[in-house]
Amino acid sequence: MKTKLSLLIFALLFVFSETKAQNNITIGVIQYDLSNIDKSFKDLHDQGFGSCELSYRNNTLTKEFAEKVKAASKKHNIKVTTVVGVPGSRSVWNFRQGPATIGLVPKEERAEKIKVYHEMIDFCAMAEVPAMHSHFGFIPEDPSSEQYKDFIRVMQDLANYAKERNVMIYFETGQETPTTLIRAIKDIGTGNVFINCDLANLLMYGKANSLDAVKQFGNLIKEFHAKDGKYPDPNNPYELGAEVPIPTGEVDFPAVIAELKKQGFQGALTIECELNGARHDYVIKTREYLQGLLDN
Repeated sequence: MKTKLSLLIFALLFVFSETKAQNNITIGVIQYDLSNIDKSFKDLHDQGFGSCELSYRNNTLTKEFAEKVKAASKKHNIKVTTVVGVPGSRSVWNFRQGPATIGLVPKEERAEKIKVYHEMIDFCAMAEVPAMHSHFGFIPEDPSSEQYKDFIRVMQDLANYAKERNVMIYFETGQETPTTLIRAIKDIGTGNVFINCDLANLLMYGKANSLDAVKQFGNLIKEFHAKDGKYPDPNNPYELGAEVPIPTGEVDFPAVIAELKKQGFQGALTIECELNGARHDYVIKTREYLQGLLDN
């Protein structure tokens, strides 16, 4: 009898621990409107969200605003996970011009972009936000190329700047294969560079399916962008694949969430919506869909 009781208690404790681990995965959104952060965080809490990312806005990331973010975060129990932004005056989101305009791989506007990244990192330190993340460019596939070596040196300098301020840097996925990104993080080698895994970008850039990428990245992933999409159209290989509403695309969300729970992921699923239309209703509906998968 004692043995059966012990086994029952063990089983209940196991179920409780599993549920607790799953509940530590928060669902959030990207907060674009920074005009009234207290109200925004209250609204997020009332709608059932537990976290958010802050979208970079020029001239807003001040010490005064950092104090407001910390206060609102504590008051409404909304965890700010990253500050996200892609600086540059002429980033073009396609395969023709993207490699020459996005991130820190191209040298044009590099100094100006680094200045913005420093501002984002400084704000993270002031607001006690653990990380900043961005698209840092189409990482070259050839690790022996001068362009790749130059990029690694630039990223090492940026990562060390962040490390001195106890801030992490996340690469947003999509513009390179998982193997190329893992190699770059290893070669940067500062210990504070990780991954924001955008589930749709991997498809939309034609680099990998999301489930295989999640398995390959493993514990390098600190955060997810919950977004759905399709592979590039074979008839138009110069443009990214289309973003579509969750779960109507080619991201296998049930399989991905099962895998991240298996891996013991404890971070955030942040809904990113670049679609036109009724964004608010879509985000609320998507939160319910993702929560259902997390609760299963």
